[in-house]
Amino acid sequence: MRRVFQQLVDEGSETGAGLSVWREGREVVRLGAGWADAGRSRPWRADTLVMPHSLSKTFVTLAALVAVHDGALTLDEPIAEHWREYGVRGKERTTLRHVLTHQAGQPRFPAEAAGLDLLEDAGLRDSLARAAPEYAPGTALGEHALTYGHLVDGILRSAAGTTLGAMFNDVVRPALDLDAWFGLPDPALDRVADLEHARSDWPRQPHAAPWLGIPHGALETERTNSRTWRQSVFGAVNLHTTATAMAAFFSRLTSEDGPVCRLLGPELHSELLASQITGHDEVFGTRITWTLGLVRDKGEIAKGGIGGSAAWWSLRHHHACAYLTRRLDDHSRAARIATALGDDLTVVGED
Repeated sequence: MRRVFQQLVDEGSETGAGLSVWREGREVVRLGAGWADAGRSRPWRADTLVMPHSLSKTFVTLAALVAVHDGALTLDEPIAEHWREYGVRGKERTTLRHVLTHQAGQPRFPAEAAGLDLLEDAGLRDSLARAAPEYAPGTALGEHALTYGHLVDGILRSAAGTTLGAMFNDVVRPALDLDAWFGLPDPALDRVADLEHARSDWPRQPHAAPWLGIPHGALETERTNSRTWRQSVFGAVNLHTTATAMAAFFSRLTSEDGPVCRLLGPELHSELLASQITGHDEVFGTRITWTLGLVRDKGEIAKGGIGGSAAWWSLRHHHACAYLTRRLDDHSRAARIATALGDDLTVVGED
């Protein structure tokens, strides 16, 4: 693992990253390399926090499932029974299960949201409530790239009288003992890694543009490295966490006596891990199997984020790994780490 990680640094593929592997309840690999800031004055540390983009969605899912566990709503009742404004233009029968499995037909914000700021939460939620879905909910799938957190936030506000940020930070994070945050507190700000693009044209690559263009700024480091962004909640992408925290979480994910099962109860824990839908994901551009918020194949249960960060539990080898990077590029670096472990990270895709 050290040799492969060092190669990534030596060849210039990596400028700042953390790597953690857990097995049998303990961390057996912890490596860091490079710098945490664009000026290269802060060396990477074990507690460096990274924004891993769509890996964040895993914890949005958990916040939603806590509300289900508490009886605020069910997976299969129409969202509109709680979020009245949402039940229009073909979304009357959309369910939380549709949202969590990326079948709700809203993989991107509508064109009418183009003039909104990235952090206009209420306006972005309202745009989703007013919009028609791109396909009938439950009939196709495509990862809800930027919309996932706003949809769940709207559901939690209407059904449970709370917000996504509050549910995660007050309930999920303490229950799982996670060094992970939606909306960073002041004392944690000096631990955050600055994101940087591998190439100047990276934000405009075809894999990103169709799904991440509205509202403007989601891939612009001037925004995502700002204090305002780091202390806000944009659930689909802006969790901040460490490699050790993510690997530890995935190492306990499937345990029947682990913290995730205790948080959700056995029935919802099984739902979380079970394959829910297999099909062609329009955003990934490939055939994929979704659980409730995670990607699964015969070898791994995983989630990655655009830019190259990824974490997974190996069903074959019973270890967990997290690779979190601040250098935004493809997933080839995490794939090389996975290969060194005997895993195949094809499941993560390009999201």
